[in-house]
Amino acid sequence: MQAGAPLGAPVAVAGAQSRSEDEETLGIKDVKRTATQAFGGGIPKRRSSSRSIKRKKFDDELVESSLVKSSSRVKGPPIIEPIRCSGSEPSSSEKKKVTKSNTALTPPLTMVTTPPPITKRMKKSKQTLQITKDLGRWKPTDDLLLINAVLQTTDLTSVHLGVKFSCRFTLREIKERWYALLYDPVISKLAWQAMRQLHPEAIAAIQSKALFSQGEEALLAKIGSTSQPKLEVFQEVLSKHPSVFHPSRTPKSLLVHWQLLKQYYLLDDQTVQTLPKGDQVLNFSDAEQIVDDQKLKESRDEVLEHELMISDRHQKREIRQLEQELPRWQVLVDSITGMNVPDFDNQTLAALRGRMVRYLMRSREITLGRATKDKQIDVDLSLEGPAWKISRKQGIIKLKNNGDFFIANEGRRPIYIDGRPVLSGNKWKLNNNSVVEIAGLRFVFLINLELISLIKAEAAKMTQQ
Repeated sequence: MQAGAPLGAPVAVAGAQSRSEDEETLGIKDVKRTATQAFGGGIPKRRSSSRSIKRKKFDDELVESSLVKSSSRVKGPPIIEPIRCSGSEPSSSEKKKVTKSNTALTPPLTMVTTPPPITKRMKKSKQTLQITKDLGRWKPTDDLLLINAVLQTTDLTSVHLGVKFSCRFTLREIKERWYALLYDPVISKLAWQAMRQLHPEAIAAIQSKALFSQGEEALLAKIGSTSQPKLEVFQEVLSKHPSVFHPSRTPKSLLVHWQLLKQYYLLDDQTVQTLPKGDQVLNFSDAEQIVDDQKLKESRDEVLEHELMISDRHQKREIRQLEQELPRWQVLVDSITGMNVPDFDNQTLAALRGRMVRYLMRSREITLGRATKDKQIDVDLSLEGPAWKISRKQGIIKLKNNGDFFIANEGRRPIYIDGRPVLSGNKWKLNNNSVVEIAGLRFVFLINLELISLIKAEAAKMTQQ
C-alpha cells in the first residue's frame, strides 16, 4: 500500500491539472460569449464614422445636442473585465485577445471629456445675447434721464409726460425699464457700465434737463409775480437751500422756470380768475368743445352766398372806375400845382418830364438810352437816375405826319406805357400825359397840342391838294 501511494499522487496531480485546464477553457469561452453579447457579435468588419455631419446649428439646437451628447457619453457601454480563475495565468493568445478587446473598449472612455462646461458657456453666451437684444432702443442717455427724473419726481407718469427720450417710449415700457434697472442684476450692470462710459459734458447736459421737484417749485413759487427778480435773487435761493435743488441748477435755469410758473399762474400770489356765471366769456377751447361737427357739415346758406357775390361785384366795379379816373385826377392835380404847364416854344413838339430833368423833343425822331464815350444819344436817361439797367439805345420816339407819336422799343428790357409793357421790337402810341417807365425811371410825356394841331392842318391841306 505504501508503494501504491506514490502512484496515486501523480494521478491526482494530473487530474487537478486537467480540471484547471477545463476551467480555463470555460472561462475564456465565457469571456468571448459576454464580449459578443456586449458588442453585438464582436468587432464589426466594415469601418464607419460615428461623427455627425457638420452643419450650422441654431442656439436651441446647440444646447439640446450638447445635453444629449453629454448624457450618452457619460452613460456609455459598461467595461467588461475577463473572469480569471485563481492560480492560473492567461496564455499569450489570451493576452492578445484581452488587449484587443480592451483597445476596442477604450474609445468610449477617451470620448468622455468635460461637456458640461461647454453647455454652461453656451448658456451664458445665449443669456448675454438675449440681454443685449433686450437693451434695444434704450440708450445710456435714456437710462440716465430716467434715473434723474425718478429721483426728482418719484412718479413714473410725470416722467413719461415730462421727459423727452431718444425714442417715444410708452408708460409701460418706462415702468418695465425702471423695474429692470432695480431688480435685474445683469441689465443694471450693463446699463451702469454704459453710463460710466458717457462723456462728462454729455452727463452734464443730461443732468441740466432734470425735471423740477415739488420742493424746488415750492421755493420758486414764493418769489412774487409783481417783482422783477434778477439772477442774484436766484443765486441767493440756491445758496440758502443747496439740499433741495438739483446740483446742476443754475440761476439762469431757475429764472426760466420761474417765468414759466408765472406764465401759467402757478405762483403763490397768483390766482386764476373764475369766469362770471351770468355773462360767461368763452375761450377758444371752450367754444371748440361746444361746436358740433355735424352742424358744420350741413348745406351752405345760398342766400348769404348770393349777397356776398353781389357785394363782390359792386366792389370790383368801383375799383375799375377809380382806376379809370385816376389819370384824370392826376391831370387836374398837375394843372393846379403848375407841373403840367410846360413852357413850350414854337420849336418844341413834346417834352419828356422826369423827377429831376426835362427833355425837349424838337425833331420828329429822337433816341432814348444811355450815353457813353463812344456813342452819344439824344436823350441821356442817366441824368435822371441810375441807368445801368438801361440799354445804350433803349427806344425811339417818332412823330408821324398825322400828328401821332409812337415809341419803339430797341433795347433788351421792356418799356411800360401807362402800366402796359412794350417788349423789344414792338411799338406803342403815346398820348398826352402818358407815363413812360424804363428800368424804374418814370417820365411823363407832354405834347405841345397847339403845334401839333397846326401840323395836322398842314398835313390835311397837303392831302387835299
